[in-house]
Amino acid sequence: MAYDDNNIFARILRGEIPCKKVYEDDHALAFHDVKPQARTHVLVIPKGAYVSMEDFSQRASDAEIAGLIRAVGKVARELGLAESGYRILANHGPDSRQEVPHLHIHIFGGQDLGRLISPAG
Repeated sequence: MAYDDNNIFARILRGEIPCKKVYEDDHALAFHDVKPQARTHVLVIPKGAYVSMEDFSQRASDAEIAGLIRAVGKVARELGLAESGYRILANHGPDSRQEVPHLHIHIFGGQDLGRLISPAG
């Protein structure tokens, strides 16, 4: 999957589309998901043009990688999720149903998220 400079997250990063910002620094932006799937549902995205975790892990600098991971932890703490727990998820490719070709990490929390059940049984 090629990076699309007009994907919704690239447009949010450029300020063309507003978001309900939670956190921002030199490497990452975090904002509330417009279609939340949990009481708390925030997306954390790198500011660089990376399609997926696969792309990011191969091409991002050490500072970008550290910045994104630290942003996820900082956002979870700021949202009060660290003590009760939260789930993080990053989809990659068509089998995962990745919808936006820009790496994004979902943070879900604020409620009991239940067990993950394998589709294979």
